[in-house]
Amino acid sequence: MSKATMKLNPIRTDADYRAALEQAERFFDAENEPDLDSAEGAYFEALITLIEAYESKHYPVDPPDPVDAIKFRMEQSGLTVKDLEPMIGKRNRVHEVLTHKRSLSLAMIRRLHKGLGIPAEVLINEPV
Repeated sequence: MSKATMKLNPIRTDADYRAALEQAERFFDAENEPDLDSAEGAYFEALITLIEAYESKHYPVDPPDPVDAIKFRMEQSGLTVKDLEPMIGKRNRVHEVLTHKRSLSLAMIRRLHKGLGIPAEVLINEPV
């Protein structure tokens, strides 16, 4: 990419956003991503930051349902209901939580956060 095309502009409109995505796509299409310590790498990093800021403002993503987050982590890690017992309680309690019949307690949230690495802010959200 030449220095003339390495000018960053604010992303204010959907047209600006699409243009920024096209610019970023060129980096992904290249055989070698730029070295982060180079001018191209700094440009790419700044461009991605601008894109992420626009997306978070205009296309916000709601946090997941806490139970869905637990089920997702279980699937990712190959965990079973038995694996959750130390964090939630006996098997019937785990089933109650996973079927939305019982809310997570603060102690459960802390143990799930520590044991599964699920962000606490996700676990404290109201179930959907």
